[in-house]
Amino acid sequence: MLDILRHTAIEAGQAILVIYRKGAEIGWKADCSPVTDADCEAERIILAALTTAFPDIPVIAEESVAAGCIPDISGGTFFLVDPLDGTREFIGRHDDFTVNIALIENGKPVLGVIYAPALGLLYTGAGGRAEKMLVGEDGQEKPAILIGCRNRGDRIVAVASRSHNSEATVAYLHEHGLQDFQAVGSSLKFCLLAEGVADIYPRFSRTMEWDTAAGDAILRAAGGETLTMEGVPLTYGKRGLPHDADFANPFFVSRGRS
Repeated sequence: MLDILRHTAIEAGQAILVIYRKGAEIGWKADCSPVTDADCEAERIILAALTTAFPDIPVIAEESVAAGCIPDISGGTFFLVDPLDGTREFIGRHDDFTVNIALIENGKPVLGVIYAPALGLLYTGAGGRAEKMLVGEDGQEKPAILIGCRNRGDRIVAVASRSHNSEATVAYLHEHGLQDFQAVGSSLKFCLLAEGVADIYPRFSRTMEWDTAAGDAILRAAGGETLTMEGVPLTYGKRGLPHDADFANPFFVSRGRS
C-alpha cells in the first residue's frame, strides 16, 4: 500500500507542477477559500488510483467533500486526501505546497505520504518508521533515508503557518518563550518535526482532517505526537460536530520528542 500511495502522490504532484509552471486557473469555494485547476486535477488522479487499487476503502478527499460527496466511513478504515495542501502558497508562487494521502484506522492515522513536488521532497510514515527521499524532476525516487524526531534541547525551534497564523499562536509562542520559529506553508511543518529540524508546531487556527492526517501519521511514525488542548491525541473521522463542520479539527500542538 505504501508503494502505491507514494507513486500516486508523485503522479499527482507532477501534474500539479505542469499547471504551476504554466499558470493556474483560480476559483473560490463556498467557504471563500481558493481552489485551482491543480487541486482538481491532482484529486482526480489520486481518486482514480485509490479506487482502482483499494476499491473497498472509502476516500474522504477535500474537493469531493466540498462538492457534497462524502462516502460512508462507518467501517473505521478510510483514506484522507488533500490533493494540494497550501493552495495559497501555490498561488503566491511559494514552493512549499504538498500532496497529502493518509490511511486512517479507527480514528488514528497509521500511514502517511507527503510529496512537495516543487521542492523534490517526499516523506512517508508507517509502522513506526518514517523516511525522507528526494524525487527527481522526472518523478524518479532517490534512495530513502530514515528520519526521526530529535530530543528537545535548550534551543527549542517552533514552526507556524505562513498563511494562517493567528494571534493565539503568537501568544502561545511568547508564553512558552519560543523565540526561534520558522513560518512554513502546508503540511511540511509536520515533516520538519519528524526529521528533527524543529520541535513544536502549535496550531490555533482552523484546520481540517485532510490538512493534518498525513503529516500526523509521519510525525507519529518518527516518534512525535499531536495533542489537542485537552492533552489527548488528535483523532480522525469526526462527524456530527456540534459547533463545526464534519472533519474539522480542534486546536492542537504537535511535538517531537520531549
